[in-house]
Amino acid sequence: MPTTLTLKNIPDGVYERLKHSAETHRRSMNSEAIVCLEAALLPSKPTPAERLARARALRGTLPKRKFRARDIEAMKREGRS
Repeated sequence: MPTTLTLKNIPDGVYERLKHSAETHRRSMNSEAIVCLEAALLPSKPTPAERLARARALRGTLPKRKFRARDIEAMKREGRS
């Protein structure tokens, strides 16, 4: 269930920026404040392109040799050291 939050003593500059942003996005001040809070506080989900770029970067850190199944099993037994 949504909760109500009342903000007091908002600095004039912050209020004006929020108001301008709400007008720009055609949102109410309340909706704009929620969007801003979500963007600042909730982790963002990486895009598929970002995931792929990270996977490629990690792959680039691996040794340039191919791992055999027995090598992989040995690493598992050793705690992936």
